[in-house]
Amino acid sequence: MHDVDGQGRHSDNGGHMKAFARTLTALAAAASIAFSGAAVAAAAPVTPAQTVAVVAAKKAPAITINTIANKTVKGSNKATIKPSVKAARGVKVTSKTLTVKQGKKTVAKNKASVALKAGTYKVTTKVNYKVGTKKLSTSKTQTLVIKKAWSTAAPKKVSPGAFCAKADKGKTGIGKKNGKIYTCKTGSDPRLRWR
Repeated sequence: MHDVDGQGRHSDNGGHMKAFARTLTALAAAASIAFSGAAVAAAAPVTPAQTVAVVAAKKAPAITINTIANKTVKGSNKATIKPSVKAARGVKVTSKTLTVKQGKKTVAKNKASVALKAGTYKVTTKVNYKVGTKKLSTSKTQTLVIKKAWSTAAPKKVSPGAFCAKADKGKTGIGKKNGKIYTCKTGSDPRLRWR
């Protein structure tokens, strides 16, 4: 609508108001777009490269206690076992010991090494260590089997009824002529014979 002032000139107040409104609308739209872009950037997920970098930064354990391997012995011999431990850089091992149990019986406790005959055992390796001035400890329990090697040597040939030495007591031999199995032991008399 055009108004006429006192000097006969026309004023266009309606046109100015519409132009001002369009300017406000354009500013509001620009602000909305900028805000939406910032929100999308903030919500962007972590890329695979960033994930790999985090995993690679994971530290190795301070102490690694290795499993002691099963062993085989001959006859009544014993196998000696010791702790197998690896320390990371900057870690100082102050002690490493073994505690060995067979069933409910404790064979050895807090020993640096243990000699074991054939059998099955529960072995606990304990490690005391320091990281800087901080004292720490860790342990690991495993099952250990000491096997007995069976001799494949040919049996001794003996004469049935003949005397045998004390070293052969309880051992077996094969008859020279008949091939039968005889044992060095006492009988009705206290002397050892192949019977």
